[in-house]
Amino acid sequence: MTKRHLSKLLAMLTTIAITASLFAGCGGKKDPASPSADKPKEEQSLVYNLGQEPDTIDPGLSTTITAATVANQNFEGLMKFNAENKLECAVAEKVDFDQANPTKYVFHLRKDAKWSDGKAVTAKDFEYSWKRVLNPATASDYANQLYYLKNGAKYNSKEAKAEDVGVKATDDYTLQVELENPTPYFLQLCGLPTLMPVRQDIVEKDPDKWTLNPQTYLGNGPFKMTVWEHDSKMEFVKNDNYWNKANVKIEKMKFTMIAINSSALSAFETGEADYIDIVPNNEIPKLVQDKKMVTTPNIGTYYICANDMKAPLDNPKVRKALALAIDRSALIEAVWKDGRKAATGWVPYGINDAKEGKAFREVGGDFYTDKADVEQAKKLLAEAGYPDGKGFPVFEYAYNKSETHAKIAQAVQDMWKKNLNINIKLNEVDWKVFVPQRKEGNFELSRNGWVGDYFDPMTFMDILVTKDGNNDAHYSNPKYDELVLNAKKEKDPEKRMQMIHDAEKILMDDMAIIPLAFYVDDVCIKPYLKGTVRVSNGMIYFDKAYIEGKTAAK
Repeated sequence: MTKRHLSKLLAMLTTIAITASLFAGCGGKKDPASPSADKPKEEQSLVYNLGQEPDTIDPGLSTTITAATVANQNFEGLMKFNAENKLECAVAEKVDFDQANPTKYVFHLRKDAKWSDGKAVTAKDFEYSWKRVLNPATASDYANQLYYLKNGAKYNSKEAKAEDVGVKATDDYTLQVELENPTPYFLQLCGLPTLMPVRQDIVEKDPDKWTLNPQTYLGNGPFKMTVWEHDSKMEFVKNDNYWNKANVKIEKMKFTMIAINSSALSAFETGEADYIDIVPNNEIPKLVQDKKMVTTPNIGTYYICANDMKAPLDNPKVRKALALAIDRSALIEAVWKDGRKAATGWVPYGINDAKEGKAFREVGGDFYTDKADVEQAKKLLAEAGYPDGKGFPVFEYAYNKSETHAKIAQAVQDMWKKNLNINIKLNEVDWKVFVPQRKEGNFELSRNGWVGDYFDPMTFMDILVTKDGNNDAHYSNPKYDELVLNAKKEKDPEKRMQMIHDAEKILMDDMAIIPLAFYVDDVCIKPYLKGTVRVSNGMIYFDKAYIEGKTAAK
């Protein structure tokens, strides 16, 4: 998908950005940003365009940004991110951590945390939820986010029992956690949907359908769902049992599901939507000029996924030829039009290296230029047995419904024809089919994208390990797997980061995936909607949002 600092919780914790007070406690604070008391009271409701309907809204199963956006309103984990990309306490009121024993954490839960039906949130809810994600029967694609727990990976692979996993509720409000190895970004993981609590009694009563009915989609977050009209809208109201309800100003929310960029912009222009983040690319220059749109950072990479199990895409020379035949700067200029950077590697900017003040991408450098290297691409394709494209099969390039994805697909199709003399067919696929199609390997070439879940390069390395649940390319290289595994065990920050750089080099030499551009978020927000929080890992929160000035604007 779809984070950042502790002090010297390890030298590497400079990527987490948590204040020292975190370990002493994180008491709830009054939010200074709120509607002015001396102004007329306005209706506190907002409309956000979610775009595509999520394939699942189960926080333990979801892997997409849209699913995370829904989960962030209905559920809350031990930690959460704020507008500065820093961590703050959420259900956890206090975290005990000893640098001399960096694999142990003790979370003290706030006693006023409740589910939307008023029942207390307990440490047992977290223990159940984490073990549920790891349970092989659950088949969570994000189980690896809990492999950091002692025996987490072993339990997921049926080599250990649930009681062996390093998470235990010692009482209703104390959660003890033991990790396999020191993990500098563990607290960041505690802010992700995968590690949010779910209610055992609700889930086990109807495991397959509990998320489909707003009455049973019961959470502990600032809002609760009241309506879900599939492929149309979701509606939410303020959760009056939320521990921090006094600082939640929004009373009602609606999430629309407008997948077409131009239609989303029309809804924004007519006032039917207050917040959109999919816009027609050809409108971007004017929207910026009119000060209706801003571009915000995002730690994500837009890429083409080649199915590494299908010949001749199983040949690294073929994949590299396809990659080098693409002019990324031309794609950005012609389609995106928003100043994003060409992806000349896998890990994007916005993630720190072990070297002070350096970005991982800056240290890792470029694996190719932003322009097409046609000569080298033709050479590699010929070496693979397809001189001048002769004999190369006609592959299908799948993408989910979107004007932007369609334009990118068309541009890539043209570049491959012009530069390599090969043909591909384009196939626009409905989102509900598109996601499982990639997961199951029922594709040849496919649009894909990955937004980092936390602010460490491991969030990108992890998903291309053999048989990882998010490894849609079905890539496998034992040397790569070994480097990633060793990096997770390495305690020296610089040695660890070098292992990750070495792993990325293997990945790019194999061209396991074909990166095109690093993400940014193009966002249109009405001026009267204030206090929304958008984190660079794609997380969106509305618990601090409020409406001010909408009445006057009319």
